[in-house]
Amino acid sequence: MSSAESEAAFLARYDPADYARPAVAVDLVLLGLSGARPAILLLQRDRHPHAGRHALPGGFVGIDEALEDAAARVLREKAGGARAHLEQLYTFGAVERDPRMRIITVAYLALLTEAAFAEALARAPALRLGTVVTSAGEESAGEEPVTVRATDGAALPLAFDHAEIVALALRRLRGKLDYSEVGFALLPELFTLRQLQDVHEAILGTRLNKPAFRRRMLDRGWLDPTGRFETGTSYRPAELYRFRPAPSQSPS
Repeated sequence: MSSAESEAAFLARYDPADYARPAVAVDLVLLGLSGARPAILLLQRDRHPHAGRHALPGGFVGIDEALEDAAARVLREKAGGARAHLEQLYTFGAVERDPRMRIITVAYLALLTEAAFAEALARAPALRLGTVVTSAGEESAGEEPVTVRATDGAALPLAFDHAEIVALALRRLRGKLDYSEVGFALLPELFTLRQLQDVHEAILGTRLNKPAFRRRMLDRGWLDPTGRFETGTSYRPAELYRFRPAPSQSPS
């Protein structure tokens, strides 16, 4: 290459076929709560490879498609356009992760409220709900791959490296839960302090001290009391709160 060559001339003679190009995909960890446990939405594969196993909703990224656009498209096409908090999780690129060819996948964490979870199942009947547990049977996300179980307790074998992806998603969520606002993505717009604690306990897999937890949440300035109270309860109704975004997140 001549140093005097223009970039336009270089690009005109450049041949992408000189380099092998792996395929790129996106996979969505559609995560919510079911029965006070972390749960995900899966699709059962009806073709090889891994026919009969369950997989995260995913798809290949188009050559002219941004990663975020591909993730939004998969959410729309395979999860009925579920309303979800979507954020990029991690890139998985083990050479032999897919037996068909070299496929690199960018995983996204998609958090759904209880209502959005139910809506996704209603709009996309092919989706199946699975509860996330460890091989020991406890809600956790240690270094070992997790197990996903159907509502009847039967294990749902996952295709490819999707158990690893789910495990990392839950570890990431647990790691961010105490210092970020991510947990509010699993709650409705109006919620009680009890519901907020239920979310934290479900994700962390442990019981929390009620007074200490509530004091910590209130001290962080995340909660905006509405002066309204829940209805339809057989016990003393609790006050409803709304998530208060940090100033940098507020609409301009």
